[in-house]
Amino acid sequence: MTAQPLSPVIPRSGTAVSRERAGRAAARRLPLARPVVPPPSPEGVVYGLARIDPSGRLCERAVVAALGWSGGDLLTLTAGAGVVTARRDPGGMVELPPTAFIPIPAALRRRCGLVPGDQVMLAAIPDQDTLTAYCLAVVDQALRAHGSFPHARAQGAQR
Repeated sequence: MTAQPLSPVIPRSGTAVSRERAGRAAARRLPLARPVVPPPSPEGVVYGLARIDPSGRLCERAVVAALGWSGGDLLTLTAGAGVVTARRDPGGMVELPPTAFIPIPAALRRRCGLVPGDQVMLAAIPDQDTLTAYCLAVVDQALRAHGSFPHARAQGAQR
């Protein structure tokens, strides 16, 4: 008995079908999406991230350098809920060390709820000779209030 060879299965040429589809697609073009234009970057503000070291100091040399501060400068520090602001002030009570680490007194850290190891966002405004450190909880609240977390759970929602 001789086996009959199988004929190959070859799909029909799709060129005619492709041309037909291309003609229909050309007739109904979809509109192009327009790019979202981000707001302009704020001028005159330098941002950075830092972590409070075990001694309660902030170190972000690039931000401090943008302010033009150097060791020996006197600073006045004020604090609120999750926020510490430092200003260069000839009558200031805190001296900036040569390392340019900004020491935050323990009383101020307690007042604003900062502990060693916390990360903070720094915003320096050289024109005003001011550096403000925001704990990330404050930054998070601002972002949520802005609506930047479309899929985030509401505050107080259970996990």
